Amino acid sequence: MSWLEDRSVAVITGAAVGDALGGATEGWTPEQIEERHGGRVRGIVGPWYPNWQDARPIAPYHKGDGHITDDTLMTRALVEVYAKRRAHLDAYAMAEDLVPLMIGEPRWIPELESTALLLQRVFLAEKWLVARLHYGHVDPREAGVGNVVNCGAAMYAAPVGLANAGDHRGAYAEAIDLTGAHQSSYGREAAGVFAAMVAASVAPGATLDDVVAAALDVAHDGTAAALRAVVDGVAGWSEPPATDDEERRLARLVRELVAPYDSVGPEYRQMSMDARRPSRTKSIEELPVALGLLLAHRGDYRGSVLAAVNYGRDADSIAVMAGAVAAGLGGSEVVPAEWLDRIEEASRMDVRETGRLMASAAADILAADRERATARLRALDAVRVGAGS
Repeated sequence: MSWLEDRSVAVITGAAVGDALGGATEGWTPEQIEERHGGRVRGIVGPWYPNWQDARPIAPYHKGDGHITDDTLMTRALVEVYAKRRAHLDAYAMAEDLVPLMIGEPRWIPELESTALLLQRVFLAEKWLVARLHYGHVDPREAGVGNVVNCGAAMYAAPVGLANAGDHRGAYAEAIDLTGAHQSSYGREAAGVFAAMVAASVAPGATLDDVVAAALDVAHDGTAAALRAVVDGVAGWSEPPATDDEERRLARLVRELVAPYDSVGPEYRQMSMDARRPSRTKSIEELPVALGLLLAHRGDYRGSVLAAVNYGRDADSIAVMAGAVAAGLGGSEVVPAEWLDRIEEASRMDVRETGRLMASAAADILAADRERATARLRALDAVRVGAGS
């Protein structure tokens, strides 16, 4: 297996495992999670309510039991667009290729336990893509304006990092372009920064310090401030948490560091009045939390992902981001096979195949990048020589 294929499989499976584990605890507090599960979650668990079908009629999803959520479903759809185009993507690719996948190709939806359209599973912020691009015919570059500002675009941006492996600035720019069709403000910014972190993580010889440097290099406004607060605040964590009490202290610390920048507020299910509105000073919570947990656990996959799962709130997306970066750094071997095998079986999805598909597309994209870079160097040399004559 080539380096690119290994890292692509690692990132895609690492994110999906985090998604499936975190889906079971999404929306709850650490204290509620421990009470529900008799202690901290240490792997795949069942749904919060055994009668999940009617426990919350507004969201009758079978979370838990190894089921991936919309984070992974959207990631898979974006990989399919990359595989079709074999090129870098922009906002128009979202309108021309991603939206048709959402509304025109039925697929197995694990949380619905049925075949359905992707549109029927995604959150309102993702349904926006269909309303604005398919029905509203809005300019794709501006379609994200007015949408809920959340982690919706960032949660499936990992493939952008793979398409720009080793080029964090290129990943940021591409994610900012294509997610303009989906998000604005700090939601769009988070997608760019997360893609940059993934791109940095899969470079040969990359370290967690390289990922942090990449994130801080490209981040702006409240996102940059939140990331810096976490980096500085977790710097004194000398050793990875070794006990449950230390894990609890870490979760409280990270929440305190991120709270000033998070618009949702202290009660995840009862959002603040200014929640999810555009802002120059706010950040989505998920990305800086994921970075803080990664830093405290020194990039360890299992530790970082379980910390995200037990953090609660938007646990699945936090675990997606922590899992993608940790796996990008460590390779496919760090993603526990005992979790991944069960998740693939329960979700009826070959997640490893999605990683291989992305690797194939990324290989073509990177080869074309090299040709363009070589041609550009020749052009620069010609201009330099011409200017000197």
